[in-house]
Amino acid sequence: MPDALARRLSEESYKMGLFSVQTITALTELVTGGSGTSHITRKGIYRSGPELEMFMGGCGFALRIGNTSRVPAVRNLLMSANNSQDALYKLVPVIEAAIDPKYYIHREKLLEEEVNTLNRCLDFDGYKLQLQEKQYRLISIGTMPVTSAIKETATALNIDSVQRDVERMLAEAESDPEDAITSSCSMIESVCRYILGELNVPLPNKKDISSLVTETQKQLNLSPERQDISPDIKRILGGLLNVSAGIGSLRTKAGDAHGRNKGTPRLSSRIARLSIHSASTVAIFFLETWQRQKAFKEES
Repeated sequence: MPDALARRLSEESYKMGLFSVQTITALTELVTGGSGTSHITRKGIYRSGPELEMFMGGCGFALRIGNTSRVPAVRNLLMSANNSQDALYKLVPVIEAAIDPKYYIHREKLLEEEVNTLNRCLDFDGYKLQLQEKQYRLISIGTMPVTSAIKETATALNIDSVQRDVERMLAEAESDPEDAITSSCSMIESVCRYILGELNVPLPNKKDISSLVTETQKQLNLSPERQDISPDIKRILGGLLNVSAGIGSLRTKAGDAHGRNKGTPRLSSRIARLSIHSASTVAIFFLETWQRQKAFKEES
C-alpha cells in the first residue's frame, strides 16, 4: 500500500474522535514544538523527550518515549485519548496547558499566533479558546442565544459577579458539568442580589436561591399570585421559581459547591447545559424586567 494512501486511511480512522485530525495535529505541534529539524518552522515551544514526558505527566498522561520519535509518540497518545469516551475530560488539560501564557513570557506575538491557529481548527469542532483571568480556557461555542444575551447584558451593566459566573459555567459545561451547575446557580443568585441592591431592598434572611428569587419576583411585581394576568403567564411566572429551586437542589446534591462524596455519579454535560440555559432564561428575564421598570420610572 502506498505511504500516502496508508496515511490517509489512518487519518480517516480517527475522524470519529471528539476533535478533528487537524486539531490533534495542531495540538501535537504545539506541545512538541515540531520535529526540531532545522528546515521546519517550529510551532509552540520545543520540548525534548524528557520534557514531554514531564509535561504530559502533568496533564494526566503516562508518556514513555524511549527510543521512539517524540512527535509520533505524542500524536498517537493524543489520538488515542481523542477516541475515548471521556476525550474532553482528558484533552482539555493538554489544550489549556499547551497555550499557558506562562510559557510565552516575552513572546506574546507567538502566543497569539498559536491561539489563532488552534482556534481555526477548534472552530470546526464547536469549541474555542478564550482568555479568562490571564488563562486560556476551552469553551463550547454551541451556546443558545439566551446564554449569549445574559453574557452581553451582564457586560453592559458591568455586573462582574455575573460575568464571572457566565464565563465559568460556559467553560466548564463539557469538562466539569458539576462546576457548571454550581455556576449557573450562582449566576441567578448574583442577578437577584444585584437587582435587590439596585432597588435598595434588603436581602431576605435566608439567602438561598429560592428565597432570593421569591424576593426578586416580589419586588419586580412578577409574583404568580397577581390577579391581573392570564393563567398562562401565571404558570410561567410560577415556573421561574420551580426552575430556580430545581437548579439549587441539583447544585446541592450533585454540584461541587459542597464537595462530592466518593462514588457520587458524575452528571452529563447534557444536564449541565439544561441547567445553564434554564438559569440564563430566568436571569435575563429578571434583568430585562428591571431595566424596563427603571427606564419607565426615569421617564415619568
